Amino acid sequence: MKRLLLLSACFFISLTTLAQSKIIYEEFASTRLDETRKLKIQLPRDYEENTEKVYPIIVVLDANYLFEPVAGNVDYFSYWEDMPESIVVGIMQGDSRYDDGAYDDVNFMPEDKGADFFEFIGLELLPYIDNNFRTAQFTIAVGHDFTANFINYYLFKDPPLFNGYINLSPDLAPMMAERIPERIPAITTKTFYYLATGTDDIKDLMELTIELDAALKPLKSDNFDYHFDNFDGATHYSLVARAIPSALEKMFSVYRPISKQEFSEKLLKMDTPISQYLLDKYKVIEDLFGLTNPIRVNDFVATATAAEKKKQWESLRTIASLAQKQYPDTVLGDYYMGLALEGLGEPKKAMRTFQGAFDKEEVDFITIDLMLEKADKIKEDFGY
Repeated sequence: MKRLLLLSACFFISLTTLAQSKIIYEEFASTRLDETRKLKIQLPRDYEENTEKVYPIIVVLDANYLFEPVAGNVDYFSYWEDMPESIVVGIMQGDSRYDDGAYDDVNFMPEDKGADFFEFIGLELLPYIDNNFRTAQFTIAVGHDFTANFINYYLFKDPPLFNGYINLSPDLAPMMAERIPERIPAITTKTFYYLATGTDDIKDLMELTIELDAALKPLKSDNFDYHFDNFDGATHYSLVARAIPSALEKMFSVYRPISKQEFSEKLLKMDTPISQYLLDKYKVIEDLFGLTNPIRVNDFVATATAAEKKKQWESLRTIASLAQKQYPDTVLGDYYMGLALEGLGEPKKAMRTFQGAFDKEEVDFITIDLMLEKADKIKEDFGY
């Protein structure tokens, strides 16, 4: 009996381990820094099984305390498909954070150890991650106070090193609050920028952050995706736990499955083809994040339902055709193709389409019984 319990426990632990993301600890010998740096890397849950998939990179400074909240939120959001699965790379800094972020007293740009650390990330760390892991061409940097200021220096590279910047109560260097708004209009690549403070944040940092927000708000454009939070009652440290999920949710809003709000406020109000909305959504995901994801069943159902309600029969046929190609062994595409053909005045073809899916896998509310009911109804109405 004890042996059986032990085997059961081992089996349970094995399943639990398989379901979790993987944490790797590495020591990176940097020639730029002339020292070894400790890294903490979280790989997505399916990294070892899905060998064709690539993943965005999220670089976390101050990983001694920031890594877990970032990595935990990334794992949670990606589990529910609210953001893509990503590789989280934490740089352990500790007391070296001040030397790492050192800047010149005259031009306030990185100098000495700060300049070395700047080159370490851009010329050593990111190439190493790209060469040793399956990465997509989308990177985000995360920093808090002193290190939040530091990640902004990468905005001044051409093009900027990172696609996204999560600034948590930045301790901005002199002139940075003026330099960032001046730099943003000159950036031609899509840039995501998140800024956060709290009403109980350190007073000087809160005031400077609010000042930066006032200068950045008017700059929102197709290339500059900007978001700001000022959390009520949040301190310099507690705001971190609230800001990280907010930042990820806002930065990856286009990636999320189509929501009820998006369905009612966008899809049902469209006069243009809803099928094009679906195609554009996934083209944006590919262009922004470097990911060629299959269209989710949820998004097929949402757009097809909207097209049916709007009586966009050609649009529905396009959506159905895409679903047939992507999920050929399910009833998904056949069901919506049957509805489209019926709406287009081709009931016999619709009936045959419904009948032809009797041996396929059911999806969501679309059952074989429903398909056969649809076919029988057409047969009864038209006397076939």
